[in-house]
Amino acid sequence: MGVTRRELLWAGAGIGAAGALAACGSGAGGSKDAASAGAVSSQPRAGGTLKVGALGKASAITRDPHGTQANESDYLIISLLYDTLAVPGSTANTVPRLASWKPSEDLKTWRFTIADGATFHDGTPVTAADVVWSLQRLRNTPAGKSRLPGIQPEGIRAEDAKTVVLVSDYPNADLPLLTRLTTFVLKKDTKDDAIAGAPGTGPFKLDWYRDGNARLVRNDNWYGGKVLLDAVEVRLFESPQAMANALLAGQIDLASNVGAVAARTAEARKDVQILRRPNDMAMPVVMRTADGPFADARVREALKLAVDRDAMVKQVLSGYGSVANDILGTGDPAFAKDIPQRGRDLAKAKQLLSDAGFDTSRTYDLVTTEDVSGLAESATLFATQVREAGVKINVVKQDSKVFWDATWLKAPLYTTYWGTNDSVVFFASKTMLSDAGQNESAFKDPAFDEAYRTAMGTADAAARDKLLHRLQEIEFAESGYLLWGMADGIDLAGAAVRDLPRLPGYGRVQLDKTWLAR
Repeated sequence: MGVTRRELLWAGAGIGAAGALAACGSGAGGSKDAASAGAVSSQPRAGGTLKVGALGKASAITRDPHGTQANESDYLIISLLYDTLAVPGSTANTVPRLASWKPSEDLKTWRFTIADGATFHDGTPVTAADVVWSLQRLRNTPAGKSRLPGIQPEGIRAEDAKTVVLVSDYPNADLPLLTRLTTFVLKKDTKDDAIAGAPGTGPFKLDWYRDGNARLVRNDNWYGGKVLLDAVEVRLFESPQAMANALLAGQIDLASNVGAVAARTAEARKDVQILRRPNDMAMPVVMRTADGPFADARVREALKLAVDRDAMVKQVLSGYGSVANDILGTGDPAFAKDIPQRGRDLAKAKQLLSDAGFDTSRTYDLVTTEDVSGLAESATLFATQVREAGVKINVVKQDSKVFWDATWLKAPLYTTYWGTNDSVVFFASKTMLSDAGQNESAFKDPAFDEAYRTAMGTADAAARDKLLHRLQEIEFAESGYLLWGMADGIDLAGAAVRDLPRLPGYGRVQLDKTWLAR
């Protein structure tokens, strides 16, 4: 499995959550919803230890901020100990954290200024040299090109003690978006064998760590403001079911990203809050566009028309989700809501298949995994639905390692998943440009490439939005993505937990404002 692919799933690909998501977060939780519970609570108070359950495998533990964080538990711990340059915002797609920024007129050169008062946990100030060393270390990892696309190692330099300069190979109006994933800052020249205990800059400091479990204590000198919790204890769980059971038994205060099944179980519990994060995960079906049985755009459109999206959301997501329209980036303020919603039309699907000369006598494999809840189930239901249009599908479940090594980016038809969905630009650059390293459907369209490059070189927001609209029109009509719905992210929390973050991806691990009403 690709390093960045798994990290992008969990961390939101460095593209966090837009304000539009924060505004619609209450969902259907009613009086049990975490936001509703917080609204009637007392004033925030300091103190207490928040016990958090997070998913992970003991065999996949890592402590390197620039390494492979396959476990949600590892990423949570790292995110509380180390700060990135930027984070998702509640009113803007990207907001400053460890640094603020200013672009050059040509949008190629960006100057990042380190926040006032930023220090490491040992009290030493954060310098531009530390940031440059950390970003170059990140860029020089095996997957560094995907982490900081368009930025070469030599394009990262210190201008003075507090200013870091990043130079892009091409104009990039959204370059700060790149700094929200794994741009964790360590001290310059930290040795690899000392990384695990290296001081960070984040709101919490490490107290102890054992086998993927950790206790973090408040950093009273954090430059980002007052932290309310005394400590956060992170406990690794290998299954959502075990984590949900621990929450319901009162052994933990927060079950992170626990899924729709657990939410249904908890609905009758008055002492449990259900927090829903709309647009949290995309689970599209990918059709290869370059060659093979789905290379004809008419065939891809036929399959998109054969899906009953409402039924998929109801059955696969237990209603904890929303219908999508084959365009990735549904939470982006620039998302094209005026493109008509594609519905089910079996008659037109059959006609398109006939026009394209599609061989309906064959059976086609749809490869999937059980990496995330509902993924394999979505493949099975999809196969049932498209059979009504005359397309016979055989669902093949693969082991995760086999899938990412042998199937992803290669197979004619497979499922994938993304733990972020708030940026049209992210998906355009990562998955649909002709030379994108993670071009899942082998999509190549010169008009799409041109619109993207022009958009990235356009400073005017209104003009850029028009170009992004054009990208989405092409994606809707031509791409290999069949995005039938968006899954809600779901956390379960005890009654005393207040002010949990509502943003998906990297935004939901920001616990510095969370507190306990007890």
